[in-house]
Amino acid sequence: MHPYVILDVFTDVPLEGNQLAVFTEPADLSAELMQKAAREMNLSETVFLLEPDGNVQADARLRIFTPVSELSFAGHPTLGSAFVLGQRTGSSQVRLQTGAGVIPLSLWREGGEIVYGEMEQPIPEPEPFPEAEALLAALGVGRAELPVELYRNGPVFVYVALPDEQAVAALRPDIRALEALGEIGVNCFAVTSARVKTRMFGPALGVIEDPATGSAAGPLAVHLIRHGRVQYGQHIEIAQGAEIGRPSVLRARVEGSARQVERVLVGGSAVLVARGEYRLQ
Repeated sequence: MHPYVILDVFTDVPLEGNQLAVFTEPADLSAELMQKAAREMNLSETVFLLEPDGNVQADARLRIFTPVSELSFAGHPTLGSAFVLGQRTGSSQVRLQTGAGVIPLSLWREGGEIVYGEMEQPIPEPEPFPEAEALLAALGVGRAELPVELYRNGPVFVYVALPDEQAVAALRPDIRALEALGEIGVNCFAVTSARVKTRMFGPALGVIEDPATGSAAGPLAVHLIRHGRVQYGQHIEIAQGAEIGRPSVLRARVEGSARQVERVLVGGSAVLVARGEYRLQ
């Protein structure tokens, strides 16, 4: 029997945010069994906490699975895992080894309980997205307010700016057409000052619509800075998940200058909602 916990991430309220399963003692599981377990859990992501590789300076190594594939990096699994480890060790600093490198996180407490965490994400690089017209058609929108661009920080996200929050809420995309565009997360958003409303669709990743996408929040902040919608060092609040009954709040900021992005930071809360054991073999 393999112990696990379930957290709701990017919320401080149970039964909201993005669900995450964390298997805390999976050392004897093969990659095949991990993938089967993730499919069985049927959450956006399932994490397996392992010992770090070799001489890597980290508190744990993460293997992150959607129901259909393994990811090199994802935001809410990394944040949720840091809450689990931080609560176990009492530390306010956690370093997690992922396929995209070691991710440092800071944790804040009130009354001994962790209430907020912030991760430093890999710095993404923008690329043009050659199938922008097909993407807009699949979303059912005529045009984007900003260039449609792709960013990689492990996962691959494409960003589509819409005119207002109502346009984001009204989206009814053609899921099959989105899936045909490949293993990308499609992040549709509208920005008002420092508030951003977003929805993320990733059918080819096994996630029709994600309640909270931490790995997409960092590139989104970079995208907004590159196109003059926010400033370096400015905190933005990202609201996601309301349309699927899992409202979430993410916070992000980018440090640096027009010459160089120095750090991409994404934070939020998490709530432990269940624990148990699972027979996987």
